[in-house]
Amino acid sequence: MKKESIYGLTLEQLIVCLKEYGHKKSRALKVWDWLYRKRVTNFLAMTDVNQECLQLLADHFVFKSLSEHVKQESMDGTIKFLFKLEDDNLIETVLMRHKFGLSVCVTTQVGCNIGCSFCASGLLMKQRDLSSGEIVEQIMKVQQYLDSVNKGEKVSHVVVMGIGEPFDNYVNVVDAIRIIIDHKGLAIPGRHITVSTSGLADKIYEFADSDLKVNLAISLHAPTNELRTQIMKINRVFPIEKVIEAVEYYLKKTKRRITLEYILIKDLNDHREQALELASLIENMRHLININLIPYNPVDEHHQYQRSNHETMLAFYDVLKKDGINCSIRLEHGRDIDAACGQLRSKQIYASQEN
Repeated sequence: MKKESIYGLTLEQLIVCLKEYGHKKSRALKVWDWLYRKRVTNFLAMTDVNQECLQLLADHFVFKSLSEHVKQESMDGTIKFLFKLEDDNLIETVLMRHKFGLSVCVTTQVGCNIGCSFCASGLLMKQRDLSSGEIVEQIMKVQQYLDSVNKGEKVSHVVVMGIGEPFDNYVNVVDAIRIIIDHKGLAIPGRHITVSTSGLADKIYEFADSDLKVNLAISLHAPTNELRTQIMKINRVFPIEKVIEAVEYYLKKTKRRITLEYILIKDLNDHREQALELASLIENMRHLININLIPYNPVDEHHQYQRSNHETMLAFYDVLKKDGINCSIRLEHGRDIDAACGQLRSKQIYASQEN
């Protein structure tokens, strides 16, 4: 029997699991505290938990379902971890330092089938979804690293924007979020968690109805169907008008702001005309929308795409601001390492194939 990661259980699931074997809720709460507050890395360290209970957990669950394979550190303090899963697949997790705290970007799938033509994540097709435990364990691995350097630092924010499409692994992602926000565990507030989707409109509706009070970001990257289909094949399934309808529902249902992500690619989607089209697209909901302009990280395999120059990015930004749109240009992290999402993973896999 394959053992699952202990980090894949929500608190309620852990309580139910132990109750089936005669253990009280208070025992589950002790285990939970050892996992996420004391952050032990084996069951034997849970010294005030009944031995029969610990054996039960050890028989069914593991602490370690991923291990560090490669670690890259940037001059700006960004750290990119390449983790190896139990089936030898590789995933990326990134620790980023901000003025407001420490943020971890997690992966949700091994590979990606969305097929954005500019993205390193889609260079390798999806092999499988990550379990909720494998998603949460990425955060735990980073936190344990921070604990090991003994500076008293704690992960304060989570962005679900790594390799894969989070809404293509919806159930496991939602379970992982419930584990992350639990106030008795990691206790990372929902307002500090952002989930990004390429625009799976049906799941945006479901997410709006979930009552998860976390942030939502949508990768738009183009203001028209013609251009968006050219660079994001998902637009054939969920064209812009369907995405915007889902956004309107989300805004009405949750009363929460939403972020539209827009990667600026030289001479492709960075002209004044496209900035005006983007402003027009969100005209009726601009007070609840933030546009996040993202400098493109070039990828060797997508040499046809280049980063917009700084002046062009500022001009695009100015058009939006003058039209009353809330927007920002994303601060970059890790430019001196394999910064683009999926880049380190693909390089490692290609290198191993050559050897």
